[in-house]
Order: sequence, then C-alpha cells, then structure tokens
Amino acid sequence: MRLFVSEGAPGSLPVLAAAGRAQGRAELLISTVGPEECVVPFLTRPKVPVLQLDSGNYLFSTSAICRYFFLLSGWEQDDLTNQWLEWEATELQPALSAALYYLVVQGKKGEDVFSPVRRALTHIDHSLSRRSCPFLAGETESLADIVLWGALYPLLQDPAYLPEELGALHSWFQTLSSQEPCQRAAETVLKQQGVLALRPYLQKQPQPSFLEGRAVSNEPEEEELATLSEEEIAMAVAAWEKGLESLPPVQPQQNPVLPVAGEKNVLITSALPYVNNVPHLGNIIGCVLSADVFARYSRLRQWNTLYLCGTDEYGTATETKAMEEGLTPQEICDKYHVIHADIYRWFNISFDIFGRTTTPQQTKITQDIFQRLVARGFVLQDTVEQLRCEHCARFLADRFVEGMCPFCGYEEARGDQCDKCGKLINAIELKKPQCKVCRSCPVVKSSRHLFLDLPKLGKPLEEWLEKTLPGSDWTPNARFIIRSWLRDGLKPRCITRDLKWGTPVPLEGFEDKVFYVWFDATIGYLSITANYTDQWEKWWKNPEQVSLYQFMAKDNVPFHGLVFPCSALGAEDNYTLVSHLIATEYLNYEDGKFSKSRGVGVFGDMAQDTGIPADIWRFYLLYIRPEGQDSAFSWTDMLLKNNSELLNNLGNFINRAGMFVSKFFGGFVPEMVLTSDDRRLLAHVTLELQHYHQLLEKVRIRDALRSILTISRHGNQYIQVNEPWKRIKGSEADRQRAGTVTGLAVNIAALLSIMLQPYMPTVSATIQAQLQLPPPACSILLTNFLCTLPAGHQIGTVSPLFQKLENDQIESLRQRFSGGQAKAPPKPAAVETMTTAGPQQIQVLMDEVTKQGNTVRELKAQKADKNQVAAEVAKLLDLKKQLALAEGKPLETPKGKKKK
Repeated sequence: MRLFVSEGAPGSLPVLAAAGRAQGRAELLISTVGPEECVVPFLTRPKVPVLQLDSGNYLFSTSAICRYFFLLSGWEQDDLTNQWLEWEATELQPALSAALYYLVVQGKKGEDVFSPVRRALTHIDHSLSRRSCPFLAGETESLADIVLWGALYPLLQDPAYLPEELGALHSWFQTLSSQEPCQRAAETVLKQQGVLALRPYLQKQPQPSFLEGRAVSNEPEEEELATLSEEEIAMAVAAWEKGLESLPPVQPQQNPVLPVAGEKNVLITSALPYVNNVPHLGNIIGCVLSADVFARYSRLRQWNTLYLCGTDEYGTATETKAMEEGLTPQEICDKYHVIHADIYRWFNISFDIFGRTTTPQQTKITQDIFQRLVARGFVLQDTVEQLRCEHCARFLADRFVEGMCPFCGYEEARGDQCDKCGKLINAIELKKPQCKVCRSCPVVKSSRHLFLDLPKLGKPLEEWLEKTLPGSDWTPNARFIIRSWLRDGLKPRCITRDLKWGTPVPLEGFEDKVFYVWFDATIGYLSITANYTDQWEKWWKNPEQVSLYQFMAKDNVPFHGLVFPCSALGAEDNYTLVSHLIATEYLNYEDGKFSKSRGVGVFGDMAQDTGIPADIWRFYLLYIRPEGQDSAFSWTDMLLKNNSELLNNLGNFINRAGMFVSKFFGGFVPEMVLTSDDRRLLAHVTLELQHYHQLLEKVRIRDALRSILTISRHGNQYIQVNEPWKRIKGSEADRQRAGTVTGLAVNIAALLSIMLQPYMPTVSATIQAQLQLPPPACSILLTNFLCTLPAGHQIGTVSPLFQKLENDQIESLRQRFSGGQAKAPPKPAAVETMTTAGPQQIQVLMDEVTKQGNTVRELKAQKADKNQVAAEVAKLLDLKKQLALAEGKPLETPKGKKKK
C-alpha cells in the first residue's frame, strides 16, 4: 500500500494518525507530495490524502482511508461511530471550513472565528459529558475520535478556541493530542507552523458558505427532559417516594481512619507545600483545595477516606530563609508551619492530618527505603560538578540557581527545570547562572554523590504504568509528562546534597550529606501517616485494597509519577503506588504571575483580609480551576460569577424556595401532589445528579460544579413557570399546585445543599441549618434524588446566602493587590533593631563584612571601573546593615550635605 499525503492539507492529519494504529499489520509506504500533484489518474483535480491499495484501487476520502486502517488493526464497526462520521461530514466540516478560512485566509480572530464552530464544539462536549465516557463511542478510542480530532486539531491547538467551560471536550482533545501517532501526524502536516501551514491549501479552496444558525445534530433540538424514557421517569419517582428510609446508616467516624477489607478505601494526598513561603491562590487550587473537594465527596459516598498533607521542611530553601530572617532552620519551620496551617484552616480544608517532614519517622522510613535500594543495586556513586556561591559560602540547590535555559533560551529557568519548555536541566548547564540569594555568579566545584539508577528501574516502572494507566484517572497532562520522560530516556538522578538541614544519609563516606529533598519529600506522605497512626502500613503497604489519589500542579508530576514509584518499586516492599494522578495546569493572576516580593496577587494570608468569605474564594477558584490549560484569576470575573451564578442563580433559588415555605405555609413543607411535569423534573434532576457523580468519580471537579448550577437553573425556571406566589391566592387547586411546587423546590434546595458540601462547606451547612435538614441526609449523597423534607417537616429561619460584590469594592481590591503591598510603610525602627541572631550568625556576617571590605579596597587600589567599585560598595553597605540588625544596633543615618 502507498499513502500519499501533503504538508498543509488538513485531511492528512487523521489519516497519518490512523496509519499509526495499523503499523506492523501491513506494508505501508508513505509519500509526501505537493498540493498540485494529481495522484489519482481518473480525477481531474489534485486530491490528497490518497491511499493506493495493493490491488491498484484508490481510496481518496479521509474517513474511508481512516476506516481502512482501523479495520486492519482489528477494530469492529458500530452504529454510533457511523453516526459521528455522518455528523462530521454534514455538520462539523462546513462550520470548521468557515472558521479556518476566516482565521487563516482573512486574518480574523476571536469571536469571528469561534462563532461558526461554537454549537458544534458544544455538541461534542455535551455528548461526551452525557455519556461520561472518555471517547466518542465508548471507553476505547474509535475511528470517530481520530477523524474528529484530525479535523479539529488545526483550530483547537490554539487554546483561545477551546473554551475552559467545555471541560469534557478539553479532556478528550488533550488525551488524543498527547498520543504519539497524533503528535507525529501534527509534526508532519503542520511543520511547527501551526494553523498557518494550511494557508496555501485554504487559499485555493472556494470561500465557504456557512449558515450560522443551522443545527449541529440530526436529532431535533428539544429540551433534554423530553428525551427521558417512561422507565427512567418511573425509577426517579420510585426513588423519590422512598425518601429518607432508603438512606443507609451513617458510618461512625473512625479514629484513626483505617482501610477496611472488602470496602472502598481512598487515600488522598496534596503535594506538600514548601514551608519557607506563603501559598498563593494558584498553590491552593492546584493542590489542597482540589484534593479537599474530592475528600469531602468521598466521605459523602461513605468511602473510607484518609486525606493528608503537611509542610515540606528540609533543604536549602529553608536554610536560606532562616539566614534571611535570622532564625534557625527549625525555628523557620515552626513559624511557617503554623502560617500554612492557619491559611488552610481558614479555607476550610478538611485534612485528617496536616503534618510535617522534620520528624524521626521521616528519617526512619527514608533511610529504610534507601538501604533497601542500596542492597538491591539501585544506587550509584559518582562525582558531580555543582555550582557553589562563594559569596554565600554554600553549594546551591537547583532551585536557588537561575539562568538562561540551554534548550529554549528562557531567561528565568531554574537549576533543575525550565518552566517554559518543561525540560529537566542540570544547574551547570544554565547559561549566565546567578545565585538567587545574592545575584552573584556561582563557580563550578566537584563533590562525591549518590544516584538513583533510574535506567535500571525503567522496566519495572513501565510494567507498573502499563498495568496502572488503562482505566485510571490520570489527567492527560500527567500522562503526557511521564511519556515524555520515558521517550527521552531515563537517566540516573542525584539523591544527595551538601547540606546540613535534611535527612542524614546512612552510608559510610557520605555522613556529611543529606538526601536531596525531591527524593525524600514524597516519602513525607508515609511519615506523616506514621505520625498519625502506628498502623500506617495498612495504608501504604496495601496496594490491593487502597486507591491512592495524588493532587498537584503539573511541575510535580515527575516526582510522583516516576521518581517515587521507582524508589518504591526498587525497595520491593509492597508499597501502595499512585492509582490516580491529578495534575492541574497553572493559575495566573490577572495578566501576569503571582509575586510576593512585588506585592502582585492574592496570597493565602491576605484572602481573609478582603472581607470576602472563604466559600466565595473556594467557589471561584474551583470554577476557574486550570484543567487542560492555564487559567487566570480575574477580579472582574470573580464579581460577575458571584453576582450571576451565586447571587442571582443559586442563592436566589434556594432563598425563594425556603421563603415560600415560611411565608405561604407557616414554615411547614406542604403536601405534594406530583403532575407529569413534576415527575419529569424529578427524573431530570436525578439525571443531572448522576452526571455530577460520574464527573466527580472521574475527578472532573470543575465540570461537576456546573451540574450544581444547572440544577439550580432548572429550579429557578420551574418556580418562574409555575408562579406559586400567584397560585397561593387562587382556587383550592391553585393553592394545592403552589404547595406542590414549593415542596418540590425546597427539596431540590436540600439536595443542592448536599451537592455543594464538597465545594462550599460553610454555605452548605448554612442551608441545611435553615431547612433543618435531618442529620442522616446531611452526611450521605446517593445517586438518586430523594424526598428528604417530607410534608409536615418544619424548616428554620431563612435568610440570604450571598452578598453582592460592588464594582468599587472590587476595583479597590484590584488596586491593592496589583503591587501596592510592596510599597507598604516601613516597619518601626524598634522592630528592625531587635536582636534575633545568635553568636554564630553574627560571626558569619562579620567575616562576610571583612571579606567584602578587602574586595572593595583591592578594587580601589587597582583603580577599577567606577561602576564595578560602586556595586561592590553597595554589597558592603548591605552586609554592614545586616550585621547591625543582627547585633541589635540602631541603623546609622546616611551622611550627606545639609541643604541650605
């Protein structure tokens, strides 16, 4: 067979991706031809892609070629795939052709480009969400996925045209785009030019005629409620009528929480935050808040759930912070551990344990894993060239070196990894390296170190991944990052450092070193659990009965998905490894990045001073959770989401439902006589509730929040259509109808209070208190909508849940967090002159002052450049200031000429 493709021809994308599936099944020659070349002899116009079969026949339809390759690979045809292919040809392609023509040929942007495809993309997203399957035709990738991916890729590779609210589409597109055949196809066709590679092809096509209002489905566009079967409606009504009696008994809270054989046991971790800084909103949503939602949801499902986190306290970062503040490393850890704990407590994070890594258990477990690795031949010794800052008199940890990335040229790359291109870096490879503490240029020195032999552990790692990844809920970015590491080839990684503050290395000749923090930080989860219970091994050496969910930002994926699994597999001690690795992208602040030093952005210790309740922060951060691509915190958007989604939608519905009970029925839930419309509403709410469960079971946290708001919108529409405030004044039948509508609405409000609990726990508790919801209903969330507030139930006092955010209030906060904090008034001199340093620290500073003074004198004697001398004098004055503060002396006022 021979496949003819052309650079810049959109149809070549899916056929190349499909050809990858058939690799090895038949001999295939791929030829790249020009767009004007006539490959098929009986066609009058050039046509690519084309597949010439061994029989001499030609296939020149993209779908037909892809189908042929899929059939070769053993794929079986099905009706749903055929329906998708028909929809792609008749509905998607006309819309997509218009969008690409506007973008590439006419140079339009934004809404002009997105408008033609909006309905089509929404249709795909809705179909994926409704079926709750990762692919269009089911649990496995089909022909439809490849054909639609290839059609959409040129447009959707630009995040501007893949809205975050289309979460299911986002996840589907990222999953396919991360696969190697799809990546190779994109590289071949687009040649790193992006969508502009299609310009020569599109310029030769006739201008598409596109009717924007056309349907995107062959089915009639009706309200989804109309498609419910009678059986679904009957089942929903039966579940509703059983009410509270269908709730299982609430399981008593264990202490400690331990796994139970034969039950679902869920172990949840948040990436351990560095103790030496204050977390900003991006840190909070990326790790602890996302994990908290899933932990609270797991408890509502009555799963045995243990949620743990803690501060990562060892390493150079702590030593440096201690030097800056004139404290010992332990004092820094004690101080910042409390700061972290207070922040997470204010955000209502429901840890079972919030521990720390500076414990004897951390030393014991880390050293045990290390010694088992040594005994099995997985640890190497080698001499390492490291960067040493002579000014600071220390070897520099990777994250305390900054310079230009040797791969992409990014000027703020760290010494271990570039945040821009994601590649791992050895610090000595950086161009123009700088010490992040003093900004001087470090020098290269040699030191003997230990390495984890990752290449030797590669086979057991890949076997574990092959067993773990299918059917798991690893996010697409996590899968892509791990595949990239494996594709580039594993290399030995250094696991020791020349520091004092860390876990000691128990090996002769290395007693003066400690473990590199990335080796033992992930072991912190085990030691934190061991400090919680001496039965910690029931969680961490029990992979058969425990499902481990780990939450983090994407930069932590290699350490959780590769390095720790290698260490644990090499230790051969039956450790529980990550089942579901949940990684977010990055959250930016307005148009830039969070920066504590510049006073840009909201940090955890500042949020509580804004006057905005913690639950509002939780809601907005979860609403914009960066899944699939980076997102940005926006004050304007926060105002809009609070005032529209919370105040006008959710709060309005729940308040009205409760107020109708209080005002019209004396605070008692009225009798409910359900009509056919009411029964359909029950079924519709049940369907959305089940969708919520399906999403959260897959840890699609942001999408599940939309289900809550959808139910609330339906509730508002139900009240608005039935107008109980009017019917209560009418006939007996009208009053009875008002009672039914009010009773059903207040039960929907009760359901929403439980669904809200993982997201907004304080608001959830407030609603439940106002409605006097029976305690068993507050603790369990089933997959069916139950009548939890039967007729005659008395509710409490109802009051508004949310307050409007005003423009001037938000503008004031925007100004405050745009860099204003950095210009805060200086602290009183009494605070500056407080003696906080010990004799050892003072001696170090005295030596630095003497050394720097000699440097200045030598430069002056050599009559060096004035700018160079001035820079060194500035360093000397700064050191003298630090010494004066350390000794508790008042700072001298700079001398200068008096003004006349």
